[in-house]
Amino acid sequence: MNIALWIVACVFGLAYVIGGTIKLTMPYERYAAKLHWPEDFTPGNVKFMGLVEVLGGIGLVIPALVDVAPILVPIAASGMALYMAGAITERLRRGEHKELVGDLLFLAAMLFVAWGRFGLEPF
Repeated sequence: MNIALWIVACVFGLAYVIGGTIKLTMPYERYAAKLHWPEDFTPGNVKFMGLVEVLGGIGLVIPALVDVAPILVPIAASGMALYMAGAITERLRRGEHKELVGDLLFLAAMLFVAWGRFGLEPF
């Protein structure tokens, strides 16, 4: 189970870091032209979401990797689960039901890591 938790944390952590970096570095107009959901948010909101994703992705892996405050891993996973619950709420509000699958996958992965690292396989 420890290996599965590491794999999920690393894969989704990397995905969050990449996605967050794109939100932070790509100009808002270009990003909003590719995806439609940013139209509901200010450029500052989108940049903040990118920052949350980068920090959350780092928090899923680095604390355990360097063995400094590994309790931050399940805390980061819990935070990212809440973040994904917000994303799911936004998808439902916009009627984007097809896109829900990816968000639900990320939510399930974060709940798995939080559950596993808080109790099943803590560091």
